[in-house]
Amino acid sequence: MTVVGASRRRDAFTLIEVLVVIVVIAILASIVAPSLFRNVGDARLATARTQIETLGTALDAYRLDNGVYPSSAQGLGALWERPTVDVPGNWKSPYLRKAVPKDPWGHDYVYLAPGRINPQSYDLLSYGADGRAGGEGENADIVSWK
Repeated sequence: MTVVGASRRRDAFTLIEVLVVIVVIAILASIVAPSLFRNVGDARLATARTQIETLGTALDAYRLDNGVYPSSAQGLGALWERPTVDVPGNWKSPYLRKAVPKDPWGHDYVYLAPGRINPQSYDLLSYGADGRAGGEGENADIVSWK
């Protein structure tokens, strides 16, 4: 037997309940997000240091085969493809497994040979997130000689 005028059971959330859940999620996100983004910056710095070390190892292998480091004109591309400028006499094969990467911020690595800091070899660096010399934190230069 049904009672006329009795209220039916609701199976939905009210607007207030939905808004409370959204506010709670926003508060949690504002607490967690800064620590996550800080870790992303640290990971990019570590990646740049690792890539510079890998490129340094490839540059040393190139030097062992050819007696000199690639010139600034040849650039880091000489580690991946046989140079067409100042062609080396004993270039054996690609010295990297993949093409020369960009730094974690999408900029080319700066390569000078002979270097300004290391005139007997090379300078290899990334200018960091801002792509300019100097800076602190994620904008700091990552260099091969430190």
